[in-house]
Amino acid sequence: MERFEGHTAVVTGAGGGIGTEIARRFAREGAHVIVCDATRESAERTIDFITDDGGSASPAAFDVSDRDAVMIFARDVLATHERVDVLINNAGINRRGPLLDLTDEDWHATMRVNLDSMYYMCRAFLPSMIDAGRGAIVNTGSQWGMYPAPGHIAYNVSKAAVIAFSQNLARDYAPMGVRVNVVCPGEILTPMVEAGLAQKGIEVSELAAKVPYGRLGKPEEVAALVAFLASDEAAYMCGSVVEITGAQAVC
Repeated sequence: MERFEGHTAVVTGAGGGIGTEIARRFAREGAHVIVCDATRESAERTIDFITDDGGSASPAAFDVSDRDAVMIFARDVLATHERVDVLINNAGINRRGPLLDLTDEDWHATMRVNLDSMYYMCRAFLPSMIDAGRGAIVNTGSQWGMYPAPGHIAYNVSKAAVIAFSQNLARDYAPMGVRVNVVCPGEILTPMVEAGLAQKGIEVSELAAKVPYGRLGKPEEVAALVAFLASDEAAYMCGSVVEITGAQAVC
């Protein structure tokens, strides 16, 4: 399929895990993908995957939680590409712990990366989508934003806010032709999940046993869902919150 032929897609948090697979999926379907990550090294690693697949991509290394950095990035992208057709806000961090174990920096860093970055990116690219009369935004939420997991209050709250922000954005800008949707992954085998399991001394198989489908999700499965939501096949989906959890309803 080449559902995004001639399109420009921006993917944040694309230097690893789900973000890398999202970027690769859009490139395979014909988009020029702007691979955004905190470090150029991580972005370039994803670029290598894309070019090996025969796709087109360019790297961008900046702090998505820095308003000025986002505005400079958006200015440069729009000067080169005129508009962005697809925006995927996927950057995220997980500072673990219940409230009394968190530092102020844990809380604020989580909100900056998981929520403020999305706010800045959408403000930067929405005007060009409105001018074009079309555009697709897909934000990465979490199952935990719907069913909070114990010991992850900052992450849970930030992802609940992602869902609320996205639904508000969808209702405000659907009349202008911009669709906004949210994916809410459950247990996906990413480096962040693996690190969390290792920290707790839990085997992947133990976590998989709690998922009714019998295994953890794959980053490429989330990428397939994101690509569908951004495509014209999902033309009437706007403001949708789509879980991808292997039927796991609670954590």
